[in-house]
Amino acid sequence: MYDPTRLAALVAVAEAGSITRAADRLGYTPPALSQQLAKLEREAGTALLVRHHRGARLTEAGEVLVARARRVLDELEQARHELARLTGLSGGVLRLGTFPTAGVHLLPPALSAFRRAHPDVELSVADYDPPAGVAAVAAGEVDLALTHAYHPGEAAAVPASVGLEPVLVEELVLVTAPGHALSSASSRLPLELLAGQPLISMAPHHPARREVEALLAEAGATPALLVPTPGYAVVCALVSAGLGVAVVPEMVARTAVTPVGVRPLEAGRLRRTISVAFRPDEVAPAAEAFRALLHGAFGRARQTPVGQRPSR
Repeated sequence: MYDPTRLAALVAVAEAGSITRAADRLGYTPPALSQQLAKLEREAGTALLVRHHRGARLTEAGEVLVARARRVLDELEQARHELARLTGLSGGVLRLGTFPTAGVHLLPPALSAFRRAHPDVELSVADYDPPAGVAAVAAGEVDLALTHAYHPGEAAAVPASVGLEPVLVEELVLVTAPGHALSSASSRLPLELLAGQPLISMAPHHPARREVEALLAEAGATPALLVPTPGYAVVCALVSAGLGVAVVPEMVARTAVTPVGVRPLEAGRLRRTISVAFRPDEVAPAAEAFRALLHGAFGRARQTPVGQRPSR
């Protein structure tokens, strides 16, 4: 059996006409390449090259071996591509679903890393307001979908064909206009101190936010402005303009386009869990690889403290 690396070295010398030029092409030093060729000649039991002052030429035995080696190396390369296609990481499509916050702030780093590792996989991304992404996974419209759930909150029904894997748990925090008294301290704010504060109410009838809004109302926050659809960019802009305070996910607060003050709330009362929905019975290597990347990207997202913006 001949070592494919040494066969490739012999082919390179045949094409380049010299060991030095072949070494440059392959990334070897000339002495290292000469050692590989000497080992190949010992395996063949005969001389394969004639060295001369202008380079090297093949012997008759070398010409026979190069002709065969080219076919062997072509077959090995074809096998590599076929195996890559079988694993789903060369060619094919990975279809992703996301909701706006994750699509803007969390998905791009993972997508970028995936594209670098697997450039032949075609990517598509679609927006789904949770829990619609879970239904899209169940229906086969997408391979993976990012979704979220609030605590306190009613757990949305998950089809039996879909698995949910938590990838990030983030707190809900208070956002205020810049310079607001409530955001002047960094300690955790008891919910009771929201009593009498004008609250920009965030979709109080939306199932995901219903119980969060009820808890804020119970604490005494006074609804001052209603945003009936879940659009956090609008909420932060209204807060920045001094129209009230709001409670939003930590990620939203620290990436707000408009300037806002941020104050953590008492620990554990309000939070949001971001999960990836997938079909456990349909294990696609591309989807599995992307789920692993999500954990890495979301792990980095955890490292920025409340009130600080990530470096750009």
